[in-house]
Amino acid sequence: MNRAHSRDIQKGWTVQERKISAVHRAGAVLEPGYWEDYDPFLLLMEDKFEKGAFDIHPHRGMETITYVIDGTINHYDSVTGEGGKLQKGDFQLMTAGRGVVHNESPGEGESVHLLQLWVNLSRKDKMVEPRYQNIHKEDAPVRQEEGALIRVYSGSSGSVVSNTLNYVPVTFVEMIIESGASISQDLPGNYNGYIYVLEGSGSFGENNFHAKKGQVLWLGAADESELSFIKVTATDKLRIVLFAGVPLKEPVFARGPFVMNTEEEIAQAYADYRNGKFIRQ
Repeated sequence: MNRAHSRDIQKGWTVQERKISAVHRAGAVLEPGYWEDYDPFLLLMEDKFEKGAFDIHPHRGMETITYVIDGTINHYDSVTGEGGKLQKGDFQLMTAGRGVVHNESPGEGESVHLLQLWVNLSRKDKMVEPRYQNIHKEDAPVRQEEGALIRVYSGSSGSVVSNTLNYVPVTFVEMIIESGASISQDLPGNYNGYIYVLEGSGSFGENNFHAKKGQVLWLGAADESELSFIKVTATDKLRIVLFAGVPLKEPVFARGPFVMNTEEEIAQAYADYRNGKFIRQ
């Protein structure tokens, strides 16, 4: 059996929040455009917004992961014909596939704080039937160790496994770690991974990289043949999310809400949307 490899933190950076409109502030945790580096992830935005920040919009060729940090959001989608409600600590995996039209909005006079991660779909899965998976906080499986709680929304942590369905294998966990406590998160050796610090501070990885609230950490690579893990120690009580996945190593053409493999496929997505052929009735 291969010995598990302890990963370093490759680098870190601080998220810069900016004003988008009177009802919307946002910061790019993962900036769009770095397709090869972030593979299979396309972007990750931290959004704070009120009703009216977003309107109904389409997606094709990717999945979105929405994690609610605080507040309540209502979502409408063309898949179910209705939608639902996500609250603090809830998680949603939307598979756009061949096409969805949806919207996300807080209630009147309310605000929401969330993360939205875009995950690429492989060429063979770009046009799959769309689906929604909503995992409420109380339903997510939990791994508990001394001084640490890990909520497993996708993938696994230790022996705790989520039943979330993924086209691209992705681990997404929330960790709450008490001051002075340590925990290790296991990952396959070929996963590309990141950590975002929501609260507190701590040291991360074999190289004990220090980070605090608002900072992003990029996990160093492990040998693809090896199992790996990332060590986390809380200096102050920590709340973090860790997300990692298998790189697709495919060309990416993205424009607006569509992510495909070629310019021609992007043009077709826009044509289908304009011509009423986007959503299968």
